[in-house]
This record gives sequence, structure tokens and C-alpha cells, in this order.
Amino acid sequence: MPQLSVAFVGADSGTWSIERLVTVSGEPLAAASRLEVLEGSRAARPVSDAGWVLRGVTSNERYVNRVEHNELLSRQEALGRAGSTRAALIPITKSEAWWDLAQDERRLIFEESSHHIAIGLEYLPAVARRLHHGRDLGEPFDFLTWFEFAPEHGAAFEELVKRLRATEEWNYVEREIDLRLAR
Repeated sequence: MPQLSVAFVGADSGTWSIERLVTVSGEPLAAASRLEVLEGSRAARPVSDAGWVLRGVTSNERYVNRVEHNELLSRQEALGRAGSTRAALIPITKSEAWWDLAQDERRLIFEESSHHIAIGLEYLPAVARRLHHGRDLGEPFDFLTWFEFAPEHGAAFEELVKRLRATEEWNYVEREIDLRLAR
């Protein structure tokens, strides 16, 4: 999959209405009423009148094995589905202790202990998702997690987030913002 640059722009205009912006841990984001998602060359352009701009890029899957990759591919549906009028943006920064671990040690916590992929698979295809990496770009968040779902899957999404936050992996999260959106 080719890399895709993405900018999430919090402002007074945008496709998505911000229904909730909660600081789970760490420094908050400035308040904003709307969110626009800019992709490709549009993501790199300067944005005026924005309260904040969070940038990331899609990248290779870093913690999945071949079986998990194939399972995700077979069950994941595309973003932008007509019925998916709800979304969540959850930017996350992990601690230096996380990044000091070797790749195989992070994988052990991510999947073997926390079952991040296995939990996520339970909510596909109802909840579409895409991960954006910001750490290598020098952005304030390591990951920008984007989810889209239909209103009737809102409770399932809340359950997904609750389960992931209860895992060992979340002990390494030092900054997390939770934005809930509607269009």
C-alpha cells in the first residue's frame, strides 16, 4: 500500500462536527467545533484559521504477522461508507519506555499480551479503521487512529475502546485525546 499523507484539521469549518473532545491523558488540544480530513497533496498545504492540525502518514503494518494481515484485509471495509456517519479520532503518544523496547518486545505486549489485533478483528467490518503514523514526522502524536461507523454501531465502538484501554499496552500511553464526530 502506498503511503498516504493525512492532516486532521480542527477549526470552525469542516465536514465533521466535533461532538466530544476529551483529554484522556496528557496535554489537551484546543477546542474546535469542526474537523476536516485532508489527504494526499492537500494534507501538506498550510492551513489558516485552524485551532490545530495533526499530521500523519499511513505506513507498513509494524506489529502484524501474515495471518493477521490477511484476516484484517479480508474483513476490513473501506472508509467513506455512506452509512458511516459517525467517526472517532484518537491521537496517541506512547512513552519513551515503549520506544526503548525492541520491536519483538513491543509485539509481545501489543498482541501476545494485549491482543490488540484480535480485539480489533471482533469489530470488523462494522468499524472501519485506518492508522496514521506521526512519530517519524516529528509530530506531537505517535499515532492518529481514525475510525468510521454507522450510528447503530456506536455502542460496539465504545466497547472496543474500553477493552483496548484496559490492556497492558495502554500502560505505555502518556497522551491520548478522544474526539467523537458526526457528519
